[in-house]
Amino acid sequence: MLLPAGKRSKQWRNNVLRIVLFLATNMAILLLLGIVMSLLGIDSRSTSGLLVMAAMFGMGGSMISLAMSKWIAKKSTGANVIENPRNQTEQWLVDTVRRMAEKAEIGMPEVAVYNSPDMNAFATGMNKNSALVAVSTGLLQNMAKDEVEAVLAHEITHVACGDMVTLSLIQGVLNTFVIFFSRIAANIIDNFLRSDEEGGGLGFMGYMAVTIVLELVLGLFASMIVMWFSRKREFTADKGSAYLTNKAKMISALQRLQASQEPSHLPDQVAAFGIRPKVGGMAALFRSHPPIEDRIAALQKL
Repeated sequence: MLLPAGKRSKQWRNNVLRIVLFLATNMAILLLLGIVMSLLGIDSRSTSGLLVMAAMFGMGGSMISLAMSKWIAKKSTGANVIENPRNQTEQWLVDTVRRMAEKAEIGMPEVAVYNSPDMNAFATGMNKNSALVAVSTGLLQNMAKDEVEAVLAHEITHVACGDMVTLSLIQGVLNTFVIFFSRIAANIIDNFLRSDEEGGGLGFMGYMAVTIVLELVLGLFASMIVMWFSRKREFTADKGSAYLTNKAKMISALQRLQASQEPSHLPDQVAAFGIRPKVGGMAALFRSHPPIEDRIAALQKL
């Protein structure tokens, strides 16, 4: 469906803002870690130095991104945190999240609403006692209260299980190995070419090109592992919602999502923590969410 000019312009601005935030965040992380390596006198040319460098960039980048996740999520979605409820809907949202948080034995998360036509919600934050739970205006407008309650319980379960932290740790470890082994393999290729009497090695540009290609290939396998874990935690969060509310409510919410044709508008930084997957995603191995029909079937077996 073609959006009106005003909405297209706003969506374009939001997409640009998301890209700028993503690039700025990663540039800041790279700059910070580069300064730390320089101050510590770490030589990335040695094997041990390379491993330390890979860990700093792989784990450090992932942890810094996690620490900034709430701020990034708010800025990229335009979410408005409910500090003083302005109406009955906002009051009900805060009260419901508080009740769920107490039952899940976690601290009260920040509750926010962001403007989007799709029915979605997400949770993020590096501490289960200081998280953020946000819902879209589309979710509030198109779902019954029982269904919204089940979605909130799903997100609270993510927080209570520490899924954001665990996913970041897995991503950090895999990033470390991707960086380390891609450079080890590039060094082996470079040394092999240098051993040839007529060869002069890869050269700087050749070395960088080989490293980038290897990172892309290894990164694909790393993404498969991360997405596998992400799909598993969706089943767990659905079960948690069934415990905090009941499975009929969660099944009804999923059926509502299944019937919706509106694509997800969540930015990539928090898409894995949403209640629904992005429509038209990559192959099954790279999807952050399992098929909705599989999630419904799993709940029906409880």
